[in-house]
Amino acid sequence: MRFDYTKWTGPRPEDIEFIKQLMGIYRNLLLQTGGDADEALRWMAHFGEQYGFFNEKFGIEDFKKLLEEGGEAQRTPRGFQVTPKGEKRIRQDSLNEIFSALQAGGPGDHRTPVAGKGGERLSETRPYQFGDSLSDLDALGSVSNAVMNHGIEDLTLTEDDLEVFETEHLSACATVLLVDVSHSMILYGEDRITPAKKIALALAQLIQTRYPKDTLDVVLFGDDAAQVPLKELMKIQAGPFHTNTRAGLQLARRILESRKGVNRQIFMITDGKPSAIREYGKLYKNPFGLDPKIVNRTLEEAATCRRKRITITTFMLATDLPLLEFVRKLTALNHGRIYETDPSSIGAYVFRDFVRNRRKRVR
Repeated sequence: MRFDYTKWTGPRPEDIEFIKQLMGIYRNLLLQTGGDADEALRWMAHFGEQYGFFNEKFGIEDFKKLLEEGGEAQRTPRGFQVTPKGEKRIRQDSLNEIFSALQAGGPGDHRTPVAGKGGERLSETRPYQFGDSLSDLDALGSVSNAVMNHGIEDLTLTEDDLEVFETEHLSACATVLLVDVSHSMILYGEDRITPAKKIALALAQLIQTRYPKDTLDVVLFGDDAAQVPLKELMKIQAGPFHTNTRAGLQLARRILESRKGVNRQIFMITDGKPSAIREYGKLYKNPFGLDPKIVNRTLEEAATCRRKRITITTFMLATDLPLLEFVRKLTALNHGRIYETDPSSIGAYVFRDFVRNRRKRVR
């Protein structure tokens, strides 16, 4: 992902839109600096001076005060630190940016091809929202709202009057978020790790807020694979590693096999090319092309996941045809799903569902 900066022509400090756009720049810089607020603010000051969105009326110190007042950052003896509220806001922004067009049938929808009862109806109700099933409509409560809002003489039922019953969903899912941190994610000046973090943060926010009963684990894979705490997501950085996709899938599978329940899945974020495997304690690597030995071992692990009923959904951050073909083969073998995207346009995906043999573009 590349950023081109020009002279600031946006709204001015007295406009709230100005503050929103500055916050957007700051949060993007925060992702690129691995959560280092001080470094992000140094870049903010540099760009603000160079491109003119800071001046004597509103400078970097004023912006820092806004961060403190909004609870997104705090001053500490070690400098500015991102607060939990700030981290949550970045996750939410990532979710809004990436998945606003993926609400129907997107990852995390616990939809199955099997008909049956989706959850237990509760006595509590809430206002109707677009997309709610009419089978959950509270008819008596909706009519009562219409009477209170419009009067009994001219009874009119509008969308704002509708109430639906809350339901307690009985299904749960165990998810492992698998993130590629190999050198190819930043090779030749191509920043793929920042889009990867955005997707990871968005998925984490989606699962934590929409499906709080689910479990979520995070695994990074380079030369080897390692499990990391969820709170470390924003600090993810690519390193001088090869891509041991097989090790990542193996660790993710072992984690999921220890989880209770029948719904288990892997969300893998990668640029697609496996270049290493670990055998007999040694790293066998080949960064040139697609080594058949590495590819076959990786595909074997995808097939093992399928036998264990673990679905792999891949977010592919590359457009190279050989890499895409490999990921498509892995996904077809696993009967999984794939989102293909260009890192420079992270909101646009080609979604391939190898379960229902569908392909569509979502933006």
